[in-house]
Amino acid sequence: MQSLTRRDFGRFAGAAVGVALPVFGRAPIQSRFGGVILGMQCYSFRDRPLDAAIKAIADIGCGACEMNYMHFEPRTDREQLRQWRLTVPLDVFEKAGNMVREAGIDPWAYTYNMRKDFTDAEMARGFEMTRALGAGAICCSPTLSAVKRIDAMAQKYKVRVALHNHARVEPDELATPDDFAVAIKGASDYLGFALDLGHFVASGFDPLLFLRQHHAQILMVHIKDRKRDQGPNMPLGQGDTPIQEVLRFIRDGKYDIRADIEYEYKGQDTMVEVRKCFEYCKNALLT
Repeated sequence: MQSLTRRDFGRFAGAAVGVALPVFGRAPIQSRFGGVILGMQCYSFRDRPLDAAIKAIADIGCGACEMNYMHFEPRTDREQLRQWRLTVPLDVFEKAGNMVREAGIDPWAYTYNMRKDFTDAEMARGFEMTRALGAGAICCSPTLSAVKRIDAMAQKYKVRVALHNHARVEPDELATPDDFAVAIKGASDYLGFALDLGHFVASGFDPLLFLRQHHAQILMVHIKDRKRDQGPNMPLGQGDTPIQEVLRFIRDGKYDIRADIEYEYKGQDTMVEVRKCFEYCKNALLT
């Protein structure tokens, strides 16, 4: 296996955050509507590098985002990726966090999916990256067998981790209400949930009912619309996901739950589609 050199780090960092970073220097963008912070998962702009993604989020008028590992990590084999995570300079993340804040956006969380094949050092590195970004939480699609180790790291670094559900792919994935119950049993307060509304509906469950029962454990909801029975992603309002009802439940209950848009359906133009998503959610919160 070839080792990654500092030149490699520079190349990957340049691809992630842009070779010539724009200087925005603007005031924080107001992103609270009806008392609810409406944000963006940077994965929504996975079709462009991070600097362009952040400019797009700012142009839409969104002032909060979950940074995503896809804008940082090289596409390489598993062992080289592990080495990159363990040795990439943390100032790559510090500079990225500063760039986002200069754009008027709060980089409040980082997506880092800790799985059962992670070493302790690789797991710890995600918390160090999150701190370097200046983010206060990690959004994580875990394997259930890794959750106890994740909780131990969260307590050590004093960083909250929101466990994200998917439509079930394998038995060790987090997908059902029972999976959430297993994951949180005996865990510290540093663990919570990132409830993906679309995936939950596609898996046959009611996200509004789950919110009513477990709102104290939910740090964020991911907003996407899907059809039931493992159906496809749809434009917001065209699937079976009760997005408006969920947003208004959070608003009316004054719950400290963030709502982050995750654009996944097939649209013609990313900027146009994500703007539609943002306006849809904003209107739901303001009416």
